Amino acid sequence: MFDDIYKGKKVLVTGYCGFKGSWAYHWLERLGAEVTGYGHRPRTVPNHFKLFYPRYNHVEMEDLLDFDELQDVINCFRPDMVLHLAAKAIVARTFHEPRETFENNVMGTVNLLEACRLQQSVKAVVIATSDKVYANKEWDWGYRENDELDGLDPYSASKVCIEHVIKCYRTQFFPMIATARAGNVIGGGDWAEKRLIPDIARATAEGREVEIHTPKATRPWQHVLEPLSGYLMLGQKLLEGKREFATNWNFGPDGEMTVLDILKVAQKIWPKVKYVVKEEETHPSMVELLRIDSTEARKVLKWKPQLDMETAVSWAIQWYMNFYEDGKVDTDNDIEAYECLMKMNKGR
Repeated sequence: MFDDIYKGKKVLVTGYCGFKGSWAYHWLERLGAEVTGYGHRPRTVPNHFKLFYPRYNHVEMEDLLDFDELQDVINCFRPDMVLHLAAKAIVARTFHEPRETFENNVMGTVNLLEACRLQQSVKAVVIATSDKVYANKEWDWGYRENDELDGLDPYSASKVCIEHVIKCYRTQFFPMIATARAGNVIGGGDWAEKRLIPDIARATAEGREVEIHTPKATRPWQHVLEPLSGYLMLGQKLLEGKREFATNWNFGPDGEMTVLDILKVAQKIWPKVKYVVKEEETHPSMVELLRIDSTEARKVLKWKPQLDMETAVSWAIQWYMNFYEDGKVDTDNDIEAYECLMKMNKGR
């Protein structure tokens, strides 16, 4: 898998206790990497990372704003690659914490890139930004990597700022930085607030209806392993010294689904799922239609989604149903199944 590039490699994962971070950490460990995590301690109960604890090597810090501490960790660990997933990412909350959002997302990335610039062991940096960096045109077609960037809410604006920071460091100081912009990521093990799938799982487990605020909102939903496979492909190319891959990449599914479509699939998998529609939106600047175009990743990186959208939703709901009803953690099973699909579909 990934041409065994990660066997024996040292990889630092920021945001290791978060949803994507915990999946990335576990997958990298399975691939034979020596992984350490940097970021705040788990904030949700349950927490996906802690389901595998304590066998992980990790550094518990509140944020990336202590440059001296961050630099010490990177200099001591001497990673070959850094996967930067840490961010203030709950959009609704960022409206109440705009200063903290910019401070953590932007200056945290600056600190990380500066520490990587000063450590010669680092050969590759992959940074996840967001599909929300594109200027909202409400187009019927997907945004491409060269489309206009713009952000009106604190989360999107901070991610746009990060894109400019990365461009500066890539062109002036450290060329081997790739930026990944993914669609709406779903999967088991996410217990963050104000996210659709976790809200469905929590409400169903507690025997109540989940409140839905934007049933017609359309998003490019994809299972967490889809963009992570893209991030790891980018890391592979950069570790191989292929500078042409140090640029911006979109990772999105085929098509899109509405919130209501998600609920219908969820009810097929977990019949206990119930919902009620509320009129008010979850936050200002709500975007009803969002699509991204992953043509470049498909053509050049040879990445492609392995799961159709309904299957991605089914995997996510099945994970939660098995967890809440049987106490099972299906993360390894999902990774193994996904790797089988990657091998089977390679070259097609």
